[in-house]
Amino acid sequence: MGISLAEFFIRWFVTAVSVFVAAWIVPGIDYTSFTGLAFASLLLGMINALVRPLLLILCLPLILVTMGLFILVLNALLLWFVAGILPGSSFTVSGFWAAFWGGLVISVISWVLSAFFRGSDGRIYPLTHHTVIKQARGRTLD
Repeated sequence: MGISLAEFFIRWFVTAVSVFVAAWIVPGIDYTSFTGLAFASLLLGMINALVRPLLLILCLPLILVTMGLFILVLNALLLWFVAGILPGSSFTVSGFWAAFWGGLVISVISWVLSAFFRGSDGRIYPLTHHTVIKQARGRTLD
């Protein structure tokens, strides 16, 4: 079960907008070009999809003890890691606290933007325009 190309670009767009907002709001997160921002968001999305689930399982005791707050630390460390492995200084995070607040902003903005693309079944769908409105069949309670 993979994702379609449209779903991939929607997720990348949401992450890119979230990283852009974080760089705009949080002092200490900077980028020199939109290309650097695009690569940072692509890399952050790939790491969140591939590495983050394993880290969440490994850190489960800390997450439970801190009632979920350690997830914010994990998000900060992943953002800081992405800035550290990108070549040159196209995307920089100056320290842990900038990464912490940036991770928090990215999480909130991604959550809000994803709500516009997520269907009732939890999957992400591209927005489409339907010219014909279909009548739903179902029962109503009186």
